[in-house]
Amino acid sequence: MDESIKEGYLPFGKYRTYYRIVNPEGKKTPLLFLHGGPGSTLNSFEALDPLAYEDGRPLIMYDQFGCGLSSSDDAHPELYCSKTWIEELKNLRKGLGLKEVHLLGHSWGGMLAIIYLTSYPHGGVKSVILSSTLSSASSWDKETHRLIGYLPKEDRKIIRECEKSGNYDSEEFRKAVGDYLKLTVYDPSKAYRRGIQPPKGKSGTVSYVTAWGPSEFRPLGNLKDYEYTSKLKKIDVPVLLLNGGNDESTPLQNKVMYDHIQSPKKWVIFANCRHKTYLEAPRKYMKTVKEFIDHED
Repeated sequence: MDESIKEGYLPFGKYRTYYRIVNPEGKKTPLLFLHGGPGSTLNSFEALDPLAYEDGRPLIMYDQFGCGLSSSDDAHPELYCSKTWIEELKNLRKGLGLKEVHLLGHSWGGMLAIIYLTSYPHGGVKSVILSSTLSSASSWDKETHRLIGYLPKEDRKIIRECEKSGNYDSEEFRKAVGDYLKLTVYDPSKAYRRGIQPPKGKSGTVSYVTAWGPSEFRPLGNLKDYEYTSKLKKIDVPVLLLNGGNDESTPLQNKVMYDHIQSPKKWVIFANCRHKTYLEAPRKYMKTVKEFIDHED
């Protein structure tokens, strides 16, 4: 095992949270990652490991409750909600002694960061990076349905029919979603996927469907009422907004967030990148993040 990477588990009530720390001896304020999904696991963040050594900084990643190597409880899906994941984040900071951190939340992880920073005590957070995320479920619905307009006619027809019937289990719908993901999120056949280990542990399918819903385009789970745009003014730490030019976290959504954030802020768009900007432009992504958190240190 690589001695520069520390792995372990923290008790979380009767459950446990798996964590991974890259460069645990780094002297700078740790950067704590909040992954997407819900239920997508930390594994793709491993592409950013070099940042830990280039910046002399610990990177802390963890699998959220319901996925990966952390505990799950699919018999009680009501636990897959923002309150549980906020409590897990607070528990992780306490358990690892993270009195000061920078936060980086990608996609759902950015939503989690926004909820945390606007609705809970969060002393010691020095800055936040909101990466390809959203502040409004209803705006996400509108923008993803606008993006569906760029898909082939047959895909658009299938999506309309499935949304009307509420049947999201058909092979045709999965194919249409796959075409959408290649357009706006990622293409798993591309070379940038090489070298990233497959997710370890459990798929977070139940947590995703419970919290977000069965469709990428329309939030139907317990996050459907997530509307935090007007609360962004409560964020009291410096903010870096990141998204791709071809991202489902569209420039319009990020412009709205940028306009509502009142603390010091910066916004960077990665041209020709989709939702997983840190996989498609890793060097630029790491450089941008490094410069921002170094400045805030």
